[in-house]
Amino acid sequence: MSRTSFGLAYPDRFYAAATYAGFGDSSVTSKFSNDVALLLYALHQQATVGPCNLPKPRGWSPVEQSKWTSWNGLGNMASSEAMRLFVKILEEEDPGWYSRVSDFIPEPVVDVEMNHNSKSESPTNNETTLPEMKTIPTENGNSVDKDVMVEVVGPVGVYDQWVAPSVSGPRPKPRYEHAAAVVDDKMYIFGGNHNGRYLNDLQTLNLRNWTWSKVEVKASSEDSVRVTPCAGHTLIPWEGNKLISIAGHSKDASEEVNVKAFDLQTCTWSNMKTYGKPPVSRGGQSVTLVGTTLVIFGGQDGNRTLLNDLHVLDLETMTWDEIETIGVPPSPRSDHAAAVHAERYLLIFGGGSHSSCFNDLHVLDLKTMEWSKPSQQGDIPSPRAGHAGVTIGESWFIVGGGDNKSGVSETVVFNMSTLSWSVVTTVQGRVPLASEGLSLVLSSYNGEDILVSFGGYNGKYNNEVNLLKPSYKSTLQATREGAAALDSVSGAQNATNGTRDVDLEFEAGQEAKFREISVENNEPQKNEVNEVSERSLAALKAEKEELEKALSNEKLQSDELKQELIGAETKNSDLYKELQSLRVQLAAEQSRCFKLEVDVAELRQKLQTMDSLQKELEILQRQKAASEEAFAKQKQSSGGVWGWLAGTPPSPADA
Repeated sequence: MSRTSFGLAYPDRFYAAATYAGFGDSSVTSKFSNDVALLLYALHQQATVGPCNLPKPRGWSPVEQSKWTSWNGLGNMASSEAMRLFVKILEEEDPGWYSRVSDFIPEPVVDVEMNHNSKSESPTNNETTLPEMKTIPTENGNSVDKDVMVEVVGPVGVYDQWVAPSVSGPRPKPRYEHAAAVVDDKMYIFGGNHNGRYLNDLQTLNLRNWTWSKVEVKASSEDSVRVTPCAGHTLIPWEGNKLISIAGHSKDASEEVNVKAFDLQTCTWSNMKTYGKPPVSRGGQSVTLVGTTLVIFGGQDGNRTLLNDLHVLDLETMTWDEIETIGVPPSPRSDHAAAVHAERYLLIFGGGSHSSCFNDLHVLDLKTMEWSKPSQQGDIPSPRAGHAGVTIGESWFIVGGGDNKSGVSETVVFNMSTLSWSVVTTVQGRVPLASEGLSLVLSSYNGEDILVSFGGYNGKYNNEVNLLKPSYKSTLQATREGAAALDSVSGAQNATNGTRDVDLEFEAGQEAKFREISVENNEPQKNEVNEVSERSLAALKAEKEELEKALSNEKLQSDELKQELIGAETKNSDLYKELQSLRVQLAAEQSRCFKLEVDVAELRQKLQTMDSLQKELEILQRQKAASEEAFAKQKQSSGGVWGWLAGTPPSPADA
């Protein structure tokens, strides 16, 4: 092992650091978390421009206000001191930065102290030994930072490029749609699909010596437990010695999602009894661990029906709950990727339906249970499904996937605070990394994060392992050693509702970062930094109070609008009731009018009948009169009826 130092003086050292950090282009936010990026921005402005003399930005722009607050908080700090602090913070965040910037740095004077002992140091129990890699570009050794330890045997010496390690032991069957998880420097692979057949084997890859082995599962005391071959399921590490397998497609599919646990100590499977109403059986869903709760979204059921429902499983009470959300949820889909940011925001990216793939991004606020679809920035990925992802701090790495035509060749990273995409690297040809249904896990080597991919399908089934060391600050090793992990400074920005709680967290993260500034053992410099920190804290607190006041005013306005809305709804309800009453009255009047029309029609018919009877009566009366007249004449001429009956001859006068 050798330690080298360089003698590049200021300001050249500062300008080299600024160029590496991305000042002059838009890459600074993709290399560092927001609090570090803002601090570097402020120091860069202080070193190159001088003290902040600009007025405070107007309007509601959290990013611009935060940048101005950071710069203004430095006060009258000297340019040379700002340069020195800039370089020191960069070295704390990325110790190996200088070894990767020699392309634009003039050849420095190098003072080398090297250990010529040919024996390499053996790794400790907490270190991981990586095997020899295939075709790894070597790093430039002409300029090495004084704080960087350069390993004599450094197999993962290149950043942001995929390499294939040499592994030993019996390799698992090639597969895709399997599940993977890391526990104690071992990557576990369970199930998957091989040549159309579901698998139920459990394989492990030792990430220290890179050796494959099959886990021999012992018979469980529970007779009912049977490890059903499955694919499209999810494997979750739990309690340090368990693996939880949840959901997935199988030949013996049940109607409900099954939850099984594998005990790494006893090597046995067991059913996990759950309460509540479990979701319908499915595969291709996303399962995200948020604290002690599993959040399940989407997938495809046994009838090939796509889903977009949301369920949670509390791992402490083992209780299912279906969540009712507000806002517009993602369309039904499967084989998407999901991640959680700041323990509050659930992000859903991509996935596919039966006919197309997606590249949309949806965010669910787990506090308000409201969906939003923010605007994406940067190099937005192409539509894909079957991809895999892991998070490192604020960075969400997405690998693989396909669009029903070809595999996706680029590895992308998404900054969950700035909502910006960037491409990490691109592979060539039909390789396992450009596959659907591959797995991706996060491990650590020498205090730096590494991504480990396995399997996938791109026209053939794969069982290869690939590694990538991202050029982002490692947080995994610090977490394993019991150190407090760095908190995210802001949640994903919701472009539809403009919530400002995230920005308050952003300011609080800056306060924490200023408290962490430390310089070398020089008492005057420490005092100066402390003064800067105090001024910055005071400015940030004042800014926070203003934001809280603004937020309070908005809440009051919101309450007033809610009251007005309630009043309008009440008035609307009264009007609706009145309208219904009028409709009832109108219906009654219409019914009465109809009855009157019927009566009128009957009366008209009777009137017509009376006219006919009147005419007949007149005819009868005329006939009667005529008959009576004729009878009278006859009586006079015949002497009466009795005379006629007696045969009395008429008198001469009558003749």
